[in-house]
Amino acid sequence: ETPLNFDELSAIIKKLNITPIELIRTKETVWIDNFKGKTLSDKEIIQSMADYPILMERPIAVYGDKAVIARPLERIKEIL
Repeated sequence: ETPLNFDELSAIIKKLNITPIELIRTKETVWIDNFKGKTLSDKEIIQSMADYPILMERPIAVYGDKAVIARPLERIKEIL
């Protein structure tokens, strides 16, 4: 319900051990209309998720210093 800010998103991406673009839902209209085909830095990609939270893949489960995109939900077991 409360969108994540740039620093929170950066921390989650680090815990996920992925690049920022891997957390983007590239089929979302917001992405297609505003960002598709553009060369963006990692910081710009993270800021796009902060500005448009719908772009972030979800759900994400965080446990300590690890995180996983919990789709399917069984992936949560990977961080426990």
